[in-house]
Amino acid sequence: MDRLETMRAFVTVAELGSFTKAAEKLDTSNQLVSKYVSQLEEQLGVRLFNRTTRRVHLTQEGEQCLQHAMHILESVRDMENHFGELHNSAKGLLHISAPVSFSTLHLAPLIRDFKKQFPEVGINLELSDRKVDVIEEGIDVALRIGRLKSSSLIAKKLASVRLVLCASPSYIEKHGNPSQPDQLNSSHFLRYSYMDYGSSDNSLMKVLRANSQNNQAGLVANNGEILMAAAIAGEGYILQPTFIVGEALKQGKLKTMLNDFELESMGLYAVYPHRKLLAPKLRAFIDFTGSYFGEPPYWDDY
Repeated sequence: MDRLETMRAFVTVAELGSFTKAAEKLDTSNQLVSKYVSQLEEQLGVRLFNRTTRRVHLTQEGEQCLQHAMHILESVRDMENHFGELHNSAKGLLHISAPVSFSTLHLAPLIRDFKKQFPEVGINLELSDRKVDVIEEGIDVALRIGRLKSSSLIAKKLASVRLVLCASPSYIEKHGNPSQPDQLNSSHFLRYSYMDYGSSDNSLMKVLRANSQNNQAGLVANNGEILMAAAIAGEGYILQPTFIVGEALKQGKLKTMLNDFELESMGLYAVYPHRKLLAPKLRAFIDFTGSYFGEPPYWDDY
């Protein structure tokens, strides 16, 4: 018994509500479709349909079986598309939205290597730190950083993203290295304006949340690289992802602070609309980026 054929027959009958219509769609005989469904019922030990003279209806067990069968068949189709067509059919223009600082620091090598492997895929890269509407703006895939909330979009994690509190050695020498978050000087906080401070119970986040609300004399910017430059110059302390400050930490231009209070890691995600069968160009990009940065990512090697 070909299990995939039996599942295809079962799913088609369930979708069309008729053995005859299913046979026509599958270009086979009514008897063979009925045989496939009977074999599946015998194998599972349950009745999948209640049959009448006019129509067939799924039983409760049939409803459950339908979900599993559809998932299996979809996975098989995806596998066949992936291995059978990917390299031959990955072509066309791919629209990508990505955060500014991450892209300028880390995305160019990825795109270069991707283009070498898939030369027929063009890239239209739009850099923005705002949360773009993937569907409304015609974006194929958006790279997003954070803790994603549930949505109708599909998200694949590409890498972990650590947030560290750091300052220059000169700043720490002048103002001291705090042992507790409440020892931080709120007026020295160099704040990223798009940071979501949420409602975390982490004591460091509580202090930074208060600092962001009460600090009227500090520096606020919507670009992490600007804030990093200010911190290196000794103007204050920053909370930034290691993909921005990792190199400065490696070179000793910055030092981490309050390591015992490090925040929970976020993630770098590829976000795209749900589709049963992804366009080969999009699947190629998502598969390629899935292991590109490593885990832990290379920027944490400092």
